[in-house]
Amino acid sequence: MKKIIAEIETNRTKKCVRNSALIFLSLILALMLVISTGCASRNGGSDLPPSDDPATETDLLPGAEGNRQGDIPDAGESESGQPNNATGTDNGSQSSGNQTTARTCTISISCATILNNMDLLDPDKIDLVPADGWILKEISVTFDEGESVFDVLKRTCRQERIHMEYNNVPLYNSAYIEGLHNLYEFDCGPLSGWMYSVNGYFPNYGSSRYALKDGDVIRWMYSCDLGDDVGGSNFDSN
Repeated sequence: MKKIIAEIETNRTKKCVRNSALIFLSLILALMLVISTGCASRNGGSDLPPSDDPATETDLLPGAEGNRQGDIPDAGESESGQPNNATGTDNGSQSSGNQTTARTCTISISCATILNNMDLLDPDKIDLVPADGWILKEISVTFDEGESVFDVLKRTCRQERIHMEYNNVPLYNSAYIEGLHNLYEFDCGPLSGWMYSVNGYFPNYGSSRYALKDGDVIRWMYSCDLGDDVGGSNFDSN
């Protein structure tokens, strides 16, 4: 009797082992099927047609949208680019479609005072000073309503390929001209720097705040003595 019971238990054990083996094999097959299906799906994705509107190389290039703030360099950079003709109004004139009379003004840039103070000039800057002191002799330019002295200077320097460097001063909500033609403040003594006048008047605020009127005469002058040597020592303090 014990022998019969032992054989029955042995048969049950063998049956359980076979069932477990079958279940394990089934799980292995199911897992392989899932993996195979996933790989096929990934490989199949490469057969899809490309997007109808792929990004082009031009779209990815910096500056592809045209000249913007980079037209005139920020402080620490030099003006070296060609005139920007993107708008077709480089000289500030109104488009013909507006039927608006163009406003004109004159602008000049001089560093003649340095010629009388060469002993104060940074030796590295001597070759930059023109023999007659003119960086830009007076020329007539056009501008749009609402433009400032700074706008005209910036555009003129770009067109004439004259180096220009400025710094925006939030405290005064204006731009400060640090250098023109690579001649900077303090290059010719501790009291030296750039000043501007309009119709002989020396404003006591930044050029980006001075709105131009038709016929204005703009003069940018390098002073070696806080304006005394260019007639700007008694500018309006109001």
